[in-house]
Amino acid sequence: MAAMKKNWAIISPHLDERTRRLWCAAQARTLGHGGVTKVQEATGVSRPCITRGKKDVDALPTSDGRIRRVGGGRKRVTAQDATLLPDLNALVEPTTRGDPMCGIRWTCKSTRKLAKELCVKGHRVSHTTVADELKAQKFSLQGNRKTQEGSSHPDRNAQFLYIHETATTFQKRGDPVISIDTKKKELIGNYKNGGKEWMPKGKPRTVKTHDFIDKNLGKAIPYGVYDIAKNKGFVSVGIDKDTGEFAVQTIRRWWNGVGREAYADSCQLYITADGGGSNASRSRLFKLELQKFADETGLTIAVSHYPPGTSKWNKIEHRMFCHITANWRAVPLMSREVIVELIAHTTTEAGLKIHAELDTNTYEKGIVVTKKEFAALALTRQEFHGEWNYTLMPRNLSA
Repeated sequence: MAAMKKNWAIISPHLDERTRRLWCAAQARTLGHGGVTKVQEATGVSRPCITRGKKDVDALPTSDGRIRRVGGGRKRVTAQDATLLPDLNALVEPTTRGDPMCGIRWTCKSTRKLAKELCVKGHRVSHTTVADELKAQKFSLQGNRKTQEGSSHPDRNAQFLYIHETATTFQKRGDPVISIDTKKKELIGNYKNGGKEWMPKGKPRTVKTHDFIDKNLGKAIPYGVYDIAKNKGFVSVGIDKDTGEFAVQTIRRWWNGVGREAYADSCQLYITADGGGSNASRSRLFKLELQKFADETGLTIAVSHYPPGTSKWNKIEHRMFCHITANWRAVPLMSREVIVELIAHTTTEAGLKIHAELDTNTYEKGIVVTKKEFAALALTRQEFHGEWNYTLMPRNLSA
């Protein structure tokens, strides 16, 4: 007995479920009458287990790599409860979830609530079993994915091609091509910012619980100009209102501070923009301010707007703004100066560089451009979608 106990202590950690049974059964058979009892006392293995081991010894060997015979082990709950799976599928079907007669409707993503509903229907099931069954059917917890752009304009692709060809023509001549847009407005202060950063364990940054705007600090309005050919950006951080006047003032700042020197021999500028916001294709104020800018600089300004619902194709979005967001992830935007510095220090391996400035000017909202003022613009609409593609010529105001 003592020797068996010692041998069992040495070998048992290296045996799996089946080989333990076989070893105990072999020892019991060697001892003869009363062997099962002696093996039980020495190893602590139950009599039924040793008896089952003796049957395994007499049975045919299992297939390679298996511990149990085919069909061995505890049966799945769905094998014992034939209606469980249909009832579970009924609860997670989207059409059922939206049914006002269904008790849990949109709360059914919780496995605990699913299990509770199934128990009400007479099933004996836990939330872990529900999770296992959902995974077995290739279900997983998933968030929403932004892929539906709504109705697509029939000339969407044609407009993309027009923008591409026009931009290529300007770049071949050495003229500037810029992409413009307003980045998401940001609360200034000790507020939560999306993302994560490396910090000492258990010492995260503490921020305000509620995102109520600070009346003294307000919001930051980053408006960007992205030079497509040179992979350089310019961002004006406004603190007042996002208007057409603010948009063109940012373009003016970019030209006076960067563009004029970089494109000293150019007399034309091509602008690509979204169809909405402060630089909307229907904004009279945006066109009026662009005309003033053309008069000041002598530039001929060509403008193309992306079709409705396609703002993500605007190059400034995925070549500049996304990198700014990644650069300040999880960092509270405590002040205007912090925002300007974070934007200015945004770089990429592809060589992106950004110049950022603070714009403390105030901009009036709701300015109405009269028909007379609009008619005085030197604006020429292109034959292809003139509402999206147009040119503003500098006027000789002294004449």
